[in-house]
Amino acid sequence: MSASVPPGSAPGAVRAGPGRGSGRAGGERGEEEGGGGGRLADALRLVFSQQVLSFLIPMSYYQEDFFREYLKMMANMVILNLLICISLAFWIVSMTASTYYGTLRPISPWRWLFSVLVPLIIATQGFKKKSLDHSGALGGLVVGFILTVANYSFFSSLFVFFVTSSKLTKWKKDIKKQIDSEYKEGGQRNWVQVFCNGGVPTELALLYMIENGPGEIPIDFSKEYTASWMCLSLLGALACSAGDTWASEIGSVMSKSKPRLITTWEQVPVGTNGAVTLVGLISSLLGGMTVGIAYFITQLLFVSDLEISAPQWPIIVFGAAAGLLGSIVDSYLGATMQYSGFDQTIGMVVNHQTKDSKHISGKPILDNNAVNLFSSVIIALVLPGMSWFFWPRR
Repeated sequence: MSASVPPGSAPGAVRAGPGRGSGRAGGERGEEEGGGGGRLADALRLVFSQQVLSFLIPMSYYQEDFFREYLKMMANMVILNLLICISLAFWIVSMTASTYYGTLRPISPWRWLFSVLVPLIIATQGFKKKSLDHSGALGGLVVGFILTVANYSFFSSLFVFFVTSSKLTKWKKDIKKQIDSEYKEGGQRNWVQVFCNGGVPTELALLYMIENGPGEIPIDFSKEYTASWMCLSLLGALACSAGDTWASEIGSVMSKSKPRLITTWEQVPVGTNGAVTLVGLISSLLGGMTVGIAYFITQLLFVSDLEISAPQWPIIVFGAAAGLLGSIVDSYLGATMQYSGFDQTIGMVVNHQTKDSKHISGKPILDNNAVNLFSSVIIALVLPGMSWFFWPRR
């Protein structure tokens, strides 16, 4: 079929046929053949699909990939420089306040250096091993820096939680792929998940530094009530997150019996939000206890006046209780405020309504990240006040 020339077009500007688009680009005349118009149309699509900078600077696909990696590297360098500036500001403010008031402890250069380098190394390794995506690594870097500057016991608890949770997420991944519709390779966590698990501890660490300054103190309600309350609140939030993760990652693959919904105690499919097993509950207790042990050991290493303070061993018991109770609270919220349905097409439990899903439990009010956040907030608010009644005094 011969190509027709549209009215008003210059001679030689022809249509390349259906789906090919115009045969003109930037005022240049196209070829008379349909293939020439196709090549020009492909060139147009290539140009207009580039990013803004790529549009201004023409480049090949390989150059574009390199350019994107270069931008990521530059963004990382900018954020690292900002982090160093913020940490220096913390140090300068701390030194100034200590000199003026004579009460607060300044941030030592070694603590400042440790707080920058160690979280940076951990976040980088987490990104390389796909435990964190790009945004999660940057968020983890900020969380790690603030907790490490405030208290080494905070850092050790966060470190144990992150390492154990990352390892358990990858453990028996082939089985988890078959029961989890939203399983990610490597269990990559983004900035939202980092915020929901580390946001409460980060805020508490900032309040702790405002109240007490950076440094480690024994948990003793009779001498340091507010600071002790903040320490236990932060430990409770981390132990809660660890307990929930351990319960989900171990209970789903190790339990021999079907899980039961915590609100009705009915048997439900594996992967249902709010379902519990005996293995999962024991795992949550052990997860919280592990975080508590890390905190306790750090106290023994860095706190100098333990001999005149209240005993610190209840920290381990507190961590275990926070892990178990946090998992129970998380399960209750998941069973009531998080949708669970069984999709007949894929044969898995899904967290959102689909045309082939059959409702199991919960209402679509919260997602998994919001449930984790609310659980850690509840544990951080309630458990330290309860522990005050049972904490030994000296």
